[in-house]
Amino acid sequence: MFGNLNNDMDYLINKYHRVDLPFDPYDRMAYHGYEYDESTGLDDDTMRAKLNELSSKLTDLPHPVAKAKLFEFLLDNARIDVNEKDWFVGFYNWGRLLWHNTITTWSNEVFSKIPEISDEIKLFDSVGAVAIWPDFDHVIPNWDSLLELGFIGLLERTEKYHAQMKQNGITPEQDAFYEGIEITYQAIIRLIDRYYKFALTKTNEKSKLQADCLKNLRDGKPTNLYEALQAMYIFFIACECVDNYQTRSLGNGIDNTLLPFYKKDIESGNFTQDQEKEFIAYYLMQYSAIGNYWGHPMYMGGTNTDGSTKFNVISDVILDIYDELKIYNPKIQIKVAENTPKEVLFKVFKLLRKGVSSFVFCCEPGHKKAIMGYGASESEAENFEISGCYETRVRSDESSTGVAYINACKAIEFALNNGCDIKTGIKAGVESGDISKFESFDDFYSAFIKQWEYLIEESVKIGNSYEGSLAYVNPSNVYSATIERSLKQGIDGYSFGVKYNNSCILCSGFASAVDSLMAIKKICFENGVAGLDEVKKAMENNWNGYEKLRMSALKLPNKYGNGDRETDELASCMADYFSNKINNRPNARGGVYKTVMHSAMQFVWQGAKTSALPDGRKAGFELSKNASPVSGMDKNGATALINSVVKMHPYNYHESFCVDVMLHPSAVSGDDGLLAMYGLLMTYLKNDGMSIQFNIFNSETLRDAQKNPEKYKNLQVRVCGWNVLWNNLSKEEQEAYILRAENIR
Repeated sequence: MFGNLNNDMDYLINKYHRVDLPFDPYDRMAYHGYEYDESTGLDDDTMRAKLNELSSKLTDLPHPVAKAKLFEFLLDNARIDVNEKDWFVGFYNWGRLLWHNTITTWSNEVFSKIPEISDEIKLFDSVGAVAIWPDFDHVIPNWDSLLELGFIGLLERTEKYHAQMKQNGITPEQDAFYEGIEITYQAIIRLIDRYYKFALTKTNEKSKLQADCLKNLRDGKPTNLYEALQAMYIFFIACECVDNYQTRSLGNGIDNTLLPFYKKDIESGNFTQDQEKEFIAYYLMQYSAIGNYWGHPMYMGGTNTDGSTKFNVISDVILDIYDELKIYNPKIQIKVAENTPKEVLFKVFKLLRKGVSSFVFCCEPGHKKAIMGYGASESEAENFEISGCYETRVRSDESSTGVAYINACKAIEFALNNGCDIKTGIKAGVESGDISKFESFDDFYSAFIKQWEYLIEESVKIGNSYEGSLAYVNPSNVYSATIERSLKQGIDGYSFGVKYNNSCILCSGFASAVDSLMAIKKICFENGVAGLDEVKKAMENNWNGYEKLRMSALKLPNKYGNGDRETDELASCMADYFSNKINNRPNARGGVYKTVMHSAMQFVWQGAKTSALPDGRKAGFELSKNASPVSGMDKNGATALINSVVKMHPYNYHESFCVDVMLHPSAVSGDDGLLAMYGLLMTYLKNDGMSIQFNIFNSETLRDAQKNPEKYKNLQVRVCGWNVLWNNLSKEEQEAYILRAENIR
């Protein structure tokens, strides 16, 4: 165990919520772990009441200022702790308590002025066609600016640009922008001062170093690794838990962000290597204990401008911590190039074989092509960041919002029913023709494209109707201070203030749509098994009474992910259509739209609202996720799957593109197994793949885990772009993994 972590582990895992009590990871911030000293601040209910009272007095202020005043009240009155069981401070009121007074209230103002848009969003969501909401969940601050300047340096830099703007002529909006940041950072510095003074009241073995750390962060910039980590953690609390902007990466490459501090500490003798490892382990345990369902992301590695690898001693330390602690949060993106040391990749592969599946491999060549595809320069693309699950970012100069998840399978359902939802009869698509008059597969495919195009166009229209108001709804005071371009312009960093103010539209259920189209092509137009009318009736009846027809659909060899030429050709054309239709269209923030082959939890949520499909899937079941095949349908092995995937030109998905690969333990055992995994990864990379992630299972283990959950409390599963414990999956989700595991070759 790392340092004193063994003695403190019980405290750490219960810091944010009690592990012996029920816990909803979707609502993770609604909980508390141990109780703090009541004399240090308010409880949540009292805080909410005080915020409501204060909010009513701020209605005439510009939103950046009003939000900042609510922010400072919360920080000034928050309940806090500095504990002998932890190297990192405790913040009690971490449940996004400003959300109601800011985002909810101001978002309602915006949408009340566009009621037709609100109605369309509700309509699409009700039938599972498109999921849309304002997105504040994909921010990466410029961590280097925080660590090079400190909180007080960020405040002083803001004040400098504010003064310059006043001299040159400032608008009321710009004045409010700067004032909001200044109030916010003054509050952060006062909070750190409260922590410092509280630490001085302690006399345990950690308290002296804790107090010194907090004093330095109050007065200046971090001087060592511990202070750097503490600064990053306080920023996370301020930005994500109070200011309502998720910090979707820890560090601008966590290993490279921390390396200078690590080297300085070791060279100076300030800390030993074991002490440095202890600080990092305690830091990672903060995010592990928080238990964000989606995982908290950070990336490692990459390539320097001279062509050398960025993997370093910190990379190894982090992998060792994951090996020993068996944690799965934060999740880690591994930036991979041909120069990535094999020993690093093999170390990760070994962790995957042990069931530590917190990793996704992000291939630098494909990501570079994707980023240059929306106009970034070569140097910007080479130094790219990874946000969230595996999304691309130009470093410290791009914000990208998730506008809409489009369910491709709904376009098939609407094509079968002339624009109407099969279950409810609600018209949520457009008229695309009576299927009884379709004479060829081309006729049906044209109807499908018409429906898909409608969902795309409406999503763009809806996004453009409200995205220009993001800064009005949720000014990004904490984040914007780290973005110098934003400060120079006096413009909110998340909305308009960076070089690339982009938006993205996501494709959900892609493989399910491909397989369904191939089923219609073969069953209805080539093999003459059934007509479109009969297929539609089977959908309406959820295949009940049509079991023989369903078996014909399920047993078709033309399934995506098997290297079938005809299916791959259709999948490639569909993937190109979606990306070409969306990429580089102007958005409402001066940027462009980007496409994403990623479904998050919509493969479950939209699947629950989707009727039976022509591929044999029954109503309500999950859809395919990411660029991955339908569960159980990839039967020709991982190489065939990779060959199918790369034909879709992954780099045309400028925001992200990921494929999930399931491998049998026997296929990756021993040294040969490591070489096999390396070969798969390099094949994907050399064919301009973007992101790829692995689950290593056998169906027998999963069946046993389903029957005996108490034996598998630590069994991890990779879902879309994050990890969950097997026991936290629904039985339906578990069955999908088991089905796929049963077909591994």
